[in-house]
Amino acid sequence: MNFKPIDIKKICEIARAAGEEILDIYYSEFDFETKGDGSPLTLADKKAHTLIEAQLQALTPDIPVLSEESIDEVGDARLGWSRYWLVDPLDGTKEFIKRNGEFTVNIALIEEGIPCMGVVYAPVLESLYFALSDEGAWKQSAQGEPERIQTRTLDLEEVKIVASRSHLSEEVSLFASSFDTYSENVELISMGSSLKLCLVAEGRADVYPRLGLTSEWDTAAAQCVVEAAGGKVFDCQLQPLRYSKQDILNPWFIVAGDTRVNYHCEGVSIPAL
Repeated sequence: MNFKPIDIKKICEIARAAGEEILDIYYSEFDFETKGDGSPLTLADKKAHTLIEAQLQALTPDIPVLSEESIDEVGDARLGWSRYWLVDPLDGTKEFIKRNGEFTVNIALIEEGIPCMGVVYAPVLESLYFALSDEGAWKQSAQGEPERIQTRTLDLEEVKIVASRSHLSEEVSLFASSFDTYSENVELISMGSSLKLCLVAEGRADVYPRLGLTSEWDTAAAQCVVEAAGGKVFDCQLQPLRYSKQDILNPWFIVAGDTRVNYHCEGVSIPAL
């Protein structure tokens, strides 16, 4: 199916505008509530959602929007959408509450279950990542010029594994230990939100094993960035992570920078590279 192209610069502008809404709350005194699934919700989540949804609908009135904050309202209607916006208005609310700056705005365009456009913006860090699946991936820091990014080749002299700052598990620790056979220098980097995927995309880390639950809006935008930068995102059956599923939760997955390496959910086996 041929879809009408969209100017990604306008989506970047929307992400930045949402970031400003978030920072207004971030630098003030704020409270939070707990949603039914136990996750926190702040006024910043709500304000960013309202802005993004309104601006996307104004820009592309023919494309529906699914946000973390609208899933209950949208329901199963999303399953009939071939093209839609998938949004996490504030990914990393726990990091927001901790005030460590490691949270993002995630906006992805999904076409036939595949993220084809992705924008990830970290307001405190002033880091913007954006990608088009058929054109490449870029990072823009503060007001600098965008620079093309790409994943890095695995170097066993210095292996870097990304882990969740708020969800480090025994399975991830075992995954990391699987490198001990191949390298004496394995570093575990803790990071919040979709920035973990972005670290792999820009070549600052080799792999991110997410051996725990996430939702589709947590990963779609950054997955596009990773794949456009030369990496891959796949589940424990070695299948690409896909969207528009009946279950909004993602399976466990691996984000790999060097696609020649044999990663699996129990660890890694290194072929003759």
